[in-house]
Amino acid sequence: MAALDNLVVTTALPAIRTDLGGALEDLEWTVNAYTLTFAVLLMFGSALGDRFGRRKLFIAGLTVFTGASAAAALSPGIDALIAARAIQGIGAAVMMPLTLTLLTAAVPAARRGMALGIYGAVTGLAVASGPLIGGSLTEHISWQWIFWLNVPIGLALIPLARLRLAESTAPGSRLDIPGTLLISAGLFGIVYALVNANADGWTSPLVLTGLIVGGLLVAGFVHHGSGNPHAMLPMRLFRDRGFLGINLASLLMFLGMFGSIFLLSQFLQGAAGYSPTEAGLRMLPWTGMPMIVAPIAGILSDRIGGRPVVAAGLAFQALGLGWFAAVLAADVTYAAQLPALILSGIGMALYFAPASNVLMSTVSVADQGRASGANSALRELGGALGVAVLASVFASQGGYETPQTFTDGTVPALWIGASAVALAALLALLLPRKPKQPQQSGPSPVVALATDRTGGAAGAPEKVSTH
Repeated sequence: MAALDNLVVTTALPAIRTDLGGALEDLEWTVNAYTLTFAVLLMFGSALGDRFGRRKLFIAGLTVFTGASAAAALSPGIDALIAARAIQGIGAAVMMPLTLTLLTAAVPAARRGMALGIYGAVTGLAVASGPLIGGSLTEHISWQWIFWLNVPIGLALIPLARLRLAESTAPGSRLDIPGTLLISAGLFGIVYALVNANADGWTSPLVLTGLIVGGLLVAGFVHHGSGNPHAMLPMRLFRDRGFLGINLASLLMFLGMFGSIFLLSQFLQGAAGYSPTEAGLRMLPWTGMPMIVAPIAGILSDRIGGRPVVAAGLAFQALGLGWFAAVLAADVTYAAQLPALILSGIGMALYFAPASNVLMSTVSVADQGRASGANSALRELGGALGVAVLASVFASQGGYETPQTFTDGTVPALWIGASAVALAALLALLLPRKPKQPQQSGPSPVVALATDRTGGAAGAPEKVSTH
């Protein structure tokens, strides 16, 4: 649900614009209000789980997400929808990083690559299938149902999580309130400036203030993480070239992919003239490919290592976006787009499947919760920046007026998206050839009991209760 809601709204944007009104900036915020709150609070959500109980906070986040989904469906105007999307992001930020921590603890190390490959495939499929699901619900029922869909699923998952998940905490964990405030305010300022730059002008006081103050606050967050041993994101983790490489690659991958899907899903309707469902179906070679390729990629990464698989996936994704940019025209045929869709789908699958396992192999067991939150946050931040940056390029070069102006704005934006993902492929070469094996101490009796009941977990330094 959390990953799906990143892009489920994209094919519904034309219908939302018709129903609720709003300019390009408002449409950007219907996406970015979610991705931005998701990004900036992910690490804090992970820390809350470590401090107060991962199962407890997972259920709390799930409850907030489900309630905000209902509020989004009932929104009477564009501002109310943006506010509900922001609250959705808060709920997702609490529950999403805990899923990876809980899964990692529940699976033996020997099977972790395959398990995390399946996790990555499901996450990637959810992100990529958002346009199809959103388009189908928008055309055949109404755009509100892209949010109503979450409500019965959430209501079913809350008791299941209570009954089936073991509680666990990380003794001695602390909440980093100053770090949370610094990164939240800093990233909001930067994204606000990027979203509003074309409407207000790059030299307007609000835009300049957002960029300068936001940049200073992010620099303050980096300084805070360098000197504080209890920071939510210790900068020491980035000294490992594998951790640095996979996180930078993830940020750039999502920047290029999110921004491109934001524009392409609208292009298929606004310029090519397809209905929402037809637009979603025509993206199916892109969205459906992870179902076929990702499980194979997960097993392959266990045998040959994650670096070549991740790098190849990013290269395919960059090639697919570049193909789109090269062939896109107001009268482009679907056959001309098909190779780009297939290449992008293969690339997405090859990246998502091993990326989580590569990430976890770069840190010690004690840092896995922070690493998970940091990587998820950087992915979502990349998505928010991608929508803001590529939409800014689109607005400066074209617009919604005619199919030709839509094409004129989309093509240069896609080239930038392809370049960002190509740079990510180069950064993936920073990954180590072989993952390091973190040292783990023997499990305590409490941990061993939880291991027996949850299917096997390496002896993580945490307190686990099965009650």
